[in-house]
Amino acid sequence: MAGAGAVVAAGSGCSRARDLRDEARRWLGQPTARVLAGSLSAPAAPEIDPISHVLNRLTFGPRPGDYARVAAQGVPAFIAQQLAPQQLGDWVCERVIRHECDSLADPQSRLFPRPTDDGDTLTRLFPALQNHAARVGELYEYKDKVLLEDLTRATLLRAVLSERQLYEVMVQFWGDHFNIDPSKGEAKWLKVADDRDVIRVHALGNFRALLRASAVSPAMLWYLDGRVNRRTKPEDKPNENYARELLELHTLGVHGGYTQQDVMEVARCLTGWTVRDRKKYFKGRVEFVARQHDDGAKRVLGETIPAGLGAGDLDRVLEIVVRHPGTARHLAWKLCRRFISDEPPEAAVAATAAAFTAAQGDIPATLRTLFATPEFLAPAVRGAKFKRPMHFVVSALRATNAATDAARPLSDYLVRLGHAPFRYTTPDGYPEEAQHWQNTLLWRWNFVAALAANRIKGTRIEPEELRERLGGDDALLATLLGRRPAELERSAYQESGAGLALVLASPAFQYC
Repeated sequence: MAGAGAVVAAGSGCSRARDLRDEARRWLGQPTARVLAGSLSAPAAPEIDPISHVLNRLTFGPRPGDYARVAAQGVPAFIAQQLAPQQLGDWVCERVIRHECDSLADPQSRLFPRPTDDGDTLTRLFPALQNHAARVGELYEYKDKVLLEDLTRATLLRAVLSERQLYEVMVQFWGDHFNIDPSKGEAKWLKVADDRDVIRVHALGNFRALLRASAVSPAMLWYLDGRVNRRTKPEDKPNENYARELLELHTLGVHGGYTQQDVMEVARCLTGWTVRDRKKYFKGRVEFVARQHDDGAKRVLGETIPAGLGAGDLDRVLEIVVRHPGTARHLAWKLCRRFISDEPPEAAVAATAAAFTAAQGDIPATLRTLFATPEFLAPAVRGAKFKRPMHFVVSALRATNAATDAARPLSDYLVRLGHAPFRYTTPDGYPEEAQHWQNTLLWRWNFVAALAANRIKGTRIEPEELRERLGGDDALLATLLGRRPAELERSAYQESGAGLALVLASPAFQYC
């Protein structure tokens, strides 16, 4: 199977298009590291400055050259660029994913237009998913284990390759927020559609639209039992699983002010929604069955929903919970926890919640306010957030300009680290706080030792070439650390005999 790696080419106009096409061919033919073009000047300050801080928090880790690029354009321009991914060219990454895995990449064509295919016959790295899955039911044609492995690989490749880094970070954020365990029932097949059509389409869109798409996602209807939430006889009791998580996890939060009666009333509102299983025609199709719906009046969070709305009950419930102040605060708290600190400062949470409310759930507007808060920009939070395992692994690949096919030898490290994509079994998603990941240090060290020694099949780095291209040891260390190395770090790197692995395993690299 062909390898893969990150590729960027310099230039403009027709020459740039030609360079990108050539790079894509190289990328698909053999493991190829990203072309290091332009200025590669490293950070020179003794502490993490705003440029390194923003790169650490809004991306999966800076690559060589990213610091110089952001320094040239300015931090505000970089943030604005990342908040508008549809305007940010990412043709190489999207083309690679499209040709490897059409069923995962196709909906992005509606959001991120690409140049017309030049007709080349390109290597396909995901044969199980190379056909366009216009209908969700086509996913059932593949083995579920193949789907999971390919979805995992595509996720890792995007995290390493994409220029739309904040978008990929938010895809991971919402994937945890609306977590689905693919091992349950037919979510084995349907999670691919959920990632493609729900999370990725709305990750930097509007929260109200994201929430509705998730509510009627075939995978979510399977995972949280919404498909069996029905009332056909007066004595039938609705299934409360999804209703409870809608309030507790997806919107208001556990302390958001809802009651058990609210859970029961929301469950009544959501009766009748189901999804066809693989034994039926049009498998995977979501339907509303009116005869299985409780069409009486309900009262949710103090508001009355009149009888007779049928399927419209769903939208009334979502309208009520999205504009509830508890939802704005819960989402703001989670976003500030992700981007600022594990114990987010109250002032930043309040400002972010207010922005969410004012923007009626617009995600970029909410993030724009968060990134402008003094708390996000404060020196005290720089380099103080422990990287979750996937962030750590991908940041090491990006920092060393690694070429990788993101196949099982790489993803197995994430399995051992407890953070493989799409493997978390409970609906709350992978934890964010550092305390949950402190016991992963041994496998982190094992990973960087294997990476530095090129012992991971399908992944390769060229440390000497990178060191020479950057301009020596100090420049390499500054690129990895996001600041000028301290004398102790410099001497340890030079005297250890395994300097690169030592730096990647150091606390300075494991925190961002």
